[in-house]
Amino acid sequence: QVQLVESGGGLVQAGGSLRLSCAASGRTFRSYAMGWFRQAPGKEREFISLISWSGGSSYYADSAKGRFTISRDNAKNTVYLQIDSLKPEDTAVYYCAARNAYYSRNYDPTTFEYWGQGTQVTVSS
Repeated sequence: QVQLVESGGGLVQAGGSLRLSCAASGRTFRSYAMGWFRQAPGKEREFISLISWSGGSSYYADSAKGRFTISRDNAKNTVYLQIDSLKPEDTAVYYCAARNAYYSRNYDPTTFEYWGQGTQVTVSS
């Protein structure tokens, strides 16, 4: 089992940057592909990005290409999401999630087995 705890969210002005972190417990962290999602009020949870077990491969939703960068440090059991050029529409709760499958092209939240509690990102205009 994997427990996930996100951090790094906060209030930031438009145009700024944030790096979100997701710390995982358990020795099997490197066995899981790790993803990031976000959910804005009144909207469905939205897939952002997925990174492979080794960190050597990653995939981004079309809406995330260019401003979002996913990375992981298996020695620290942590996955990161760098967000640049923040916009007010990036305001949401950001979640990390874990699953065994990396190569599946189904990024529905139901395909992920473990979730963190989320971290709030608020972007002011």
